[in-house]
Amino acid sequence: MNGATMANENVSVIFKVYCLTVMTLVAATYTVALRYTRTISTEELYFSTTAVCIAEVIKLVLSLGMLTKETASLIKLKATLQEHIFCSPKELLKLSVPSVVYAVQNNMAFIALSNLDVAVYQVTYQLKIPCTALCTVLMLNRSLNRLQWFSVFMLCGGVTLVQWKPAEATKVQIEQNPVIGFIAIAVAVLCSGFAGVYFEKVLKSSETSLWVRNIQMYLSGIVITLIGVYMTDGERVMEKGFFFGYTPWVFFVVFLASVGGLYTSVVVKYTDNIMKGFSAAAAIVLSMVASVILFGLQITMTFASGAFLVCISIYLYGLPKQDTSRLTWKDTNLEDKQKLISV
Repeated sequence: MNGATMANENVSVIFKVYCLTVMTLVAATYTVALRYTRTISTEELYFSTTAVCIAEVIKLVLSLGMLTKETASLIKLKATLQEHIFCSPKELLKLSVPSVVYAVQNNMAFIALSNLDVAVYQVTYQLKIPCTALCTVLMLNRSLNRLQWFSVFMLCGGVTLVQWKPAEATKVQIEQNPVIGFIAIAVAVLCSGFAGVYFEKVLKSSETSLWVRNIQMYLSGIVITLIGVYMTDGERVMEKGFFFGYTPWVFFVVFLASVGGLYTSVVVKYTDNIMKGFSAAAAIVLSMVASVILFGLQITMTFASGAFLVCISIYLYGLPKQDTSRLTWKDTNLEDKQKLISV
């Protein structure tokens, strides 16, 4: 009996490590690959709005697959879709709010990585932690303890150091504007915080399946991103085609954006904030190494110090919640669940 229990625990640990490893690699690889397609590739630049739209379609297909697995019956699947999708226009409208916000966030990621190095982006994007914390306090009436507030200010200080004297990259073939890049990250951070907490509030207001909520949101997301394609790149898309400029690397970026969030949701379900903190810090380190190798990044002492402070703050922020590994998916804070959609 004890041997079986230990075996189960060992499998659980291995599974957690596997999920964390995949999530970390996806997070780091996505930003590096996206940066590559926007700055290094000699092909004509693809339309970022179409990439965001395709990612929404893939997410919808994957969520349908997960819902099919959850219902375990085509009849139950049909009944679920009939009840929650075709006969629930109000719910679709409710989920259109985060759809709009996430569409803006995803497009801002393309703008940011067109103007900032991967490592700078990864570190600065961690501002989503204090933004989500603030939205949680205001929208869900929760509170943070002193250590969490301390870690939030430490994180802001680390990001300030990174932006104060950023590292420089040399292997870039386009003109960059760091100010535009930082503004894009700021908008993405605000979108991430608000949409994540809003989605959590919707999830916890009913017993509706997470995958059903995702399908509702992705259906709205597809419509919204198609409108974005028309308004931003409509004439050029009509002239050159929806998939103009697409290369295997671009399809790889879209694939990572679509599936990365699914692994993140599994990590949220089976691990805790400390382990996710290590994952985020590891993604920052991997991004820095990749930037040095691929983009000729020159790391300054100021940048390294700021990145170190950010990694420490992520760890400290997760400490008070180290027992959350025992919570159910329903009880888990959606500061983390938001990544299911925003990758």
